[in-house]
Amino acid sequence: MTTTEQRSDVEALLHRTLAAHKSMFLATAGSDGSWVSGVYFAEDGPHSLVLVLEERGRTLKAIKENPEVAVVVSTGSPMEPFLQARGTAVVVDGVEDEVVRQHLVAKVPEAGPFLATPIRAVRIGVPSWRVTDIPNGWLPGKDFSA
Repeated sequence: MTTTEQRSDVEALLHRTLAAHKSMFLATAGSDGSWVSGVYFAEDGPHSLVLVLEERGRTLKAIKENPEVAVVVSTGSPMEPFLQARGTAVVVDGVEDEVVRQHLVAKVPEAGPFLATPIRAVRIGVPSWRVTDIPNGWLPGKDFSA
């Protein structure tokens, strides 16, 4: 298999896995220490994720203090394909806030009620993914970069 074919296979599994999941684990670290949350998300291409966080929550506070985050998109079983990445989170306002909300609800309709609560829209830039598929021999996982 050529490098181009391998990259194509990795990219295809990345897109399928992102599309198959409505939620992910989001890890942050701020003055209150490290923290992991489960959040609904939508992908805006392979290198950008959007989500909303509660305004008074620990996760948003940590992002404001330290925008470096880590994410895991997984069912929780290591025997199913999963994604891991580090990224940079940015709280967005104005028109982009509305775009994030619309994009999120289009993928995850059940997130709609959260939009009526005190929340903030967040965009996470993901420069590189680790795509792991143990049953197909991808251990360690394959890297997929922008």
